[in-house]
This record gives sequence, C-alpha cells and structure tokens, in this order.
Amino acid sequence: MSASGRGDELWMDEVRMQEVRMEEALRLARLAEVAGEVPVGAVVVCEGVIVGRGWNQVISTSDPTAHAEMQALREAARQLGNYRLPGCQLYVTLEPCAMCAGAIVHARIQRLVFGARDPKAGAAGSIFEVINHPALNHRLEVVEGVLAGRCQEILQSFFRERRGAD
Repeated sequence: MSASGRGDELWMDEVRMQEVRMEEALRLARLAEVAGEVPVGAVVVCEGVIVGRGWNQVISTSDPTAHAEMQALREAARQLGNYRLPGCQLYVTLEPCAMCAGAIVHARIQRLVFGARDPKAGAAGSIFEVINHPALNHRLEVVEGVLAGRCQEILQSFFRERRGAD
C-alpha cells in the first residue's frame, strides 16, 4: 500500500471518530429535547476519552449559563482537576454562542467540532468570531459540519413542534 493510501485511511479514521463523538452529542441533545429544552448536546474528549458530557438545561436548572457546552466543560474540568483543558476537543451539535465561545477559549480547548451552524447566535463565524478572534491569545482548530444534517434536523423538528403547539 502506498503512503498516500495510509494517509487516506488515517483521515477516514479521524472522520469516523468525529462522527462517533458527534453521535454521542446527538444522544445528549435528545435528553435535552425530552426535557423540553432546546436539543443541543456536547462532549469533551481528552486523550481519546470522553471526560465531559452536557446538554441544554437552562429551563430545568433556572440557569441561563447551563448550555450544553458549559455543562460539558464544567464536568471535564472537575474530572481533570483543572479549569484549563489543553489538548482536549469539544464536540457540540450546534455552533457555540458568544458566552460558550468565550468559555471554550478560556478553557484552552484545542479543537472545536460542531455540527450545525447557528445563523442567529453563532460565535464561531456565523454572527460573531469569538473563537479565533485576532485580539485573543488562544487559537484553536475549528471543524464544522460533522453530521450537520442530523444536528440541524433535531433542532428544526423541535422548533416545528413547538410552533405547532402554540
């Protein structure tokens, strides 16, 4: 096998691993949906292991900061014993808002992987560019569009149902 063939295999392995992790974030998003929350899920991965999980819980906790990303970052920080999470990746079904993007930068996440763009509040390029703003001292890799169709569908379905119930 050629060297380029092995490189293709490694790339495909990485893509598949991103999809597996996004599947877990989607599973968590469904927990939020069942609870009547906006269906967003997130996982933090460090050294190949999920160390933080979260889903939107703003309504159930009466906490405006209880976004999926914040929940996952908090759990990962507790698990690892450090508010800094260098070398870790965050997988989230929806592009982070400005609050979550700020926390991601502050935590020194190495890579953000998200599914669907958020055209109303996205802070990784859709509306704002908080994630890799040139004035900030931390840069991270951003991968967007992993299982985007499924991530977008769960949100659209949730809001269609809510509009129909009103």
